[in-house]
Amino acid sequence: MRRRAPRPLGLALERLTEAAAPLTVLARVQAAWPAVAGEVVAAEATPISERAGTLTVTCGSAAWAHELSLAGPDIVKRLNDVLEPSGSGPLKELRAQTAHPRGRRPGRPRAPFA
Repeated sequence: MRRRAPRPLGLALERLTEAAAPLTVLARVQAAWPAVAGEVVAAEATPISERAGTLTVTCGSAAWAHELSLAGPDIVKRLNDVLEPSGSGPLKELRAQTAHPRGRRPGRPRAPFA
């Protein structure tokens, strides 16, 4: 009996990753995000939640949040095409928001300088 050659580790890890990946809409969106949104947008914005068809994306600045709000319908369509190529996808809209530094929200005063 002849022994088979070893499988490439990358192939085994790819199959394991596919099997272990969560099947939530958000997980699928996060996996597809860099390809659908593009490298530049993916570097500035991250999908953080999905609820009842609304995808929330956090952005590094208000300018990026505004741009994504304008491009939202197109991005949702492209994501739905990837998520459900055979019919209408699970997403209805995209909501972009600005990420705030830890512990600081709009309307909160800044800590005084020491």
